[in-house]
Amino acid sequence: MPPPGVCLNIMGSRSKSEGYGGIANPEKFLNQDYQHLKQYCLIKGVRYIDDMFPPDRRSIGQGILSPSDLNRVEWLRPAKIAPNPSFVLDGISRFDFGQGLVGNCWFLASIGALTFQNDILGHVVPLDQAFDENYCGLFHFRFWRFGRWVDVLIDDKLPTINGRLIFVHSKDPNEFWPALMEKAYAKVCGSYTDMNAGTPAEAMMDFTGGIHMCVDLSSPPHNLWQLMCRAGKSSTLMGCGTPQGETSANTVMQNGLVQGHAYTVTGKTVNLVRLWNPWGKGEWSGAWSDKSPLWQNVSPQDREMCLSVADDGEFWMNMEDFCEFYTDLDICGLSPDFLESDSGCPWKTSMYEGRWVAGTTAGGCMNNKDSFWTNPQYRIKIRGECSGKECDKNLLVSLMQKPDKRNRRLVQSLHIGFSLFEVSTEQKGKFPASFFSRHSPVAQTATYMNAREVIEFLFLKPGEYLIVPSTFNANETASFILTIYSKAETQC
Repeated sequence: MPPPGVCLNIMGSRSKSEGYGGIANPEKFLNQDYQHLKQYCLIKGVRYIDDMFPPDRRSIGQGILSPSDLNRVEWLRPAKIAPNPSFVLDGISRFDFGQGLVGNCWFLASIGALTFQNDILGHVVPLDQAFDENYCGLFHFRFWRFGRWVDVLIDDKLPTINGRLIFVHSKDPNEFWPALMEKAYAKVCGSYTDMNAGTPAEAMMDFTGGIHMCVDLSSPPHNLWQLMCRAGKSSTLMGCGTPQGETSANTVMQNGLVQGHAYTVTGKTVNLVRLWNPWGKGEWSGAWSDKSPLWQNVSPQDREMCLSVADDGEFWMNMEDFCEFYTDLDICGLSPDFLESDSGCPWKTSMYEGRWVAGTTAGGCMNNKDSFWTNPQYRIKIRGECSGKECDKNLLVSLMQKPDKRNRRLVQSLHIGFSLFEVSTEQKGKFPASFFSRHSPVAQTATYMNAREVIEFLFLKPGEYLIVPSTFNANETASFILTIYSKAETQC
């Protein structure tokens, strides 16, 4: 193992599906083994109770419920809540559920997007679970967490008041996959309170372990429609958000949209985009809304195929209104294919874990001339150009900071970014301060961002390059994951 911050030659790659912690062999979250615990419960004839996420106020957290309501919470198993509990009824759909008291619309909007991708859904939500003869009160779900897939176990005791679920709830009271999935993610985050507020991109990454792109809708790219169409044909999840209001969040505006709220992109057709509100109700009332007279200009066949006038939270908007009333569009896919037109070149993925350590490998950004060189350094070699069709881009670099605390609300994100330099093949070892004083980066993040992840999509000619990830300020300790997506002819 090289010392911290040494220049690493990136030779080959590790697939996200290979090995322990890959998609096919997830890690046991908190070292809890699903098969072992289930077998134990069945042999002993007992119902599972999770001591790692106990059915008490610690798992709810502080601040989300008033003290009086917190005292009224009763944790009940589904058989005590509904007469005929089922894990899934008549398939899984975005219309199955509605948001509860916790402000996790970002998470539920991402689930809404997940319901369109059966392959991804089946991995995150194991569908072989049921309330049958092998039922023992134990369920599990899988999430991607900072470079590793984890298998998360829960018991099925759910928080209720007066016998009713207080968080996410299904439209059919006998269906429980949404409430159980929410509980599993709350366990990962630390508590239900730790799920309060976020962006769809975070949960979509945790459902796919894929590549994320955020589009600023205040200045959208000229090919936004084409980008969304390509994403729609790929294995992607799409979500978006409205701007925060001057007053409290969740204020419903006159046009029917909710301020500071996450929505799911569920469809597209001829300059129209279809959106879904994870509340399960409440819709846009402007042009192309359910009762808009513009639908009279559409053929009866197309109108019947596209339009539903039920208050189910789903509605259509034109692209102009979409860009005006939403701040950003998040797209998360299994590969970067959706980012550009088909070039005929497949992508490969390399992932590397690193750490900035104050005093040794936390040199800060290039403003810190004397210490920037101490940051971790990663070397890559672009061996050739893409064969087949012309490639606009051949490299995508993602830098994600990895929290050191389990409780999501306690995580303090840093401003992170990276710079990329062209280097000589003769240069060996760690590049010194003098190198960076003489050379400017050939590419870098547009700005250092206080974000979970920053990415840049690049075209690099054949040659050798150095990637230097850093925090903005020097001497800030944190872990990170550097992921490099490259065309097959671009060997990392």
